[in-house]
Amino acid sequence: MAFSTLASSSTTTTFFGRRSSFLHGTQLPSSLRLLPSSKPSNLSISAVASSSPYDLSSFKFDPIKESIVSREMTRRYMMDVISYADTDVVVVGAGSAGLSCAYELSKNPNVNIAIIEQSVSPGGGAWLGGQLFSAMVVRKPAHLFLNELGIDYDEQDNYVVIKHAALFTSTIMSKLLARPNVKLFNAVAAEDLIVKNGRVGGVVTNWALVSMNHDTQSCMDPNVMEAKVVVSSCGHDGPFGATGVKRLKSIGLIDSVPGMKALDMNTAEDAIVRLTREIVPGMIVTGMEVAEIDGAPRMGPTFGAMMISGQKAAHLALKALGLPNALDNVGNIHPELVMAAAESAEIAEA
Repeated sequence: MAFSTLASSSTTTTFFGRRSSFLHGTQLPSSLRLLPSSKPSNLSISAVASSSPYDLSSFKFDPIKESIVSREMTRRYMMDVISYADTDVVVVGAGSAGLSCAYELSKNPNVNIAIIEQSVSPGGGAWLGGQLFSAMVVRKPAHLFLNELGIDYDEQDNYVVIKHAALFTSTIMSKLLARPNVKLFNAVAAEDLIVKNGRVGGVVTNWALVSMNHDTQSCMDPNVMEAKVVVSSCGHDGPFGATGVKRLKSIGLIDSVPGMKALDMNTAEDAIVRLTREIVPGMIVTGMEVAEIDGAPRMGPTFGAMMISGQKAAHLALKALGLPNALDNVGNIHPELVMAAAESAEIAEA
């Protein structure tokens, strides 16, 4: 997802020492086994109450008018557009960093979050662990976030492996999108920024298919979402990548976007988290887009930095909103993140 420039010997872990991420939460005894809930909380009332299975030999749906389907889809979508035309936080890009950011933010029920994703399918590169392979490698201590999400993994000395990256993506999406203060607008492009007096105040949006056809159609004006904070999670450069920071450069709010350097996994992941920050008033940059603006090395197929960068961006957004956050409450945060936050503050002041 991007601001649209579309022309352009292991053992399975069954015991977790901690259920929550290191950003906040309470420790659980290491002897506590993580077990699935026995309550059918996700089943509908009718399904739970049903005393017999469907008769598949003579199954028939209840009747419905086609116009009712159309009205339900249109009315609900447009009500969402109206509701989120002015919101607290807009997250641009629903890759692993953007989803982690929105998930962390959504824990505060008073913060409304709109997620803008240019693709039909959110998740970005997190559907595959790298190249066309499926396993997802996550370096410690970012596995604590997986514990919070309840995702099983194979544990190694200093990293863990999820059997399929899609397990992470689908799990975080299902938890995030079930929350009442979150709306995902997929197949929607962020074409531009709202900027007033040097501060980012929202995004200019359009349906992705419209953005892709600006050269073939005329007068396809956009819509807007005003926001107190914009989190840009557009990823590294490419057809849809890094366009948030590139747009900042084109309008003179930042001086340069040097681009991502060659791969150095150990340096890259630390740098992505350390440099996640509010880059201009009103706009926070997270994920691999950070590498583009700071010339940090590329990370390769390991995903811990995406998750923790997203979480850090969420707490930066909470801080900007004047709300309780882990960066202010340094006694309840992992020492590495405290150091990263301090370094980010120094960079911002410079």
